[in-house]
Amino acid sequence: MAEGIVVMPGAFSALSARAAYRQGAKAVYLSGGAITNNLLGVPDIALTTLNEMSGAAAQACQAAPVPIICDADTGFGEAWNVVRTVIEMERAGLAGIHLEDQVSPKRCGHLDGKDVIPAEQMAGKLRAAADAKRNSEFVIIARTDARGVEGLDAAIERAKGYVDAGADAIFPEGLINEGEFEAFRKGIDVPLLANMTEFGKTPLITAKRFEELGYQMVIFPVTALRVMLKAIEEFYANLLATGTQAAWMDRMRTRQELYATIGYEDYTAQDLAWNTERR
Repeated sequence: MAEGIVVMPGAFSALSARAAYRQGAKAVYLSGGAITNNLLGVPDIALTTLNEMSGAAAQACQAAPVPIICDADTGFGEAWNVVRTVIEMERAGLAGIHLEDQVSPKRCGHLDGKDVIPAEQMAGKLRAAADAKRNSEFVIIARTDARGVEGLDAAIERAKGYVDAGADAIFPEGLINEGEFEAFRKGIDVPLLANMTEFGKTPLITAKRFEELGYQMVIFPVTALRVMLKAIEEFYANLLATGTQAAWMDRMRTRQELYATIGYEDYTAQDLAWNTERR
């Protein structure tokens, strides 16, 4: 963040996190929605457990040696659940998490019908999160979904209270134009995270423009999952219709390209080193 806005591609597995890292990402974002969709094949309605999320996070951190921020939803419960969430997510190797002020079970931030918990209840959860940190550099990001429930001004006031409660950064969700992002920047004096999801309430805005608006982080949470799903559905349809993958040979990673992504040669070389007799 000290060098400029941090662009975080959204990942949903260890392999996708590594692919982002291999393409030059300096940080990665783990989307709770994308992980839930990928892992369980169900909607993002708080069905994934803390153990499943922290396990996916640990695998991603092992595969991609860059800072990774993970979605921690509502903290998987109340204040003591938040404490355990911070402990497990920090143990996984993450650079930080974000916690949201929605009522559980939560909904996607860009859907209607959301509700939020009282601001002071969320502040208590953030105080618990801050107290639970073992590493002072572990980032607690407070996400507020209040824009779509209580309005922009109320969302900014909530965010101010969340900073006072110990949040290191703020994630304003469901903003509808650049003016609202600018208003958050004027009202909040800690780092801000922008969510550049597609097909939602926020228009497409570039990372450069977010940087001009004073934001330090921007995530693209489900983009890669959507691209992947479109590709594999089209492939499955063609495979079942034709009985061959021939038409897709130039649209897939080769064996060697896949091996390069996962670092197969490094494993082979290390195995040889361990098993070579030294004289």
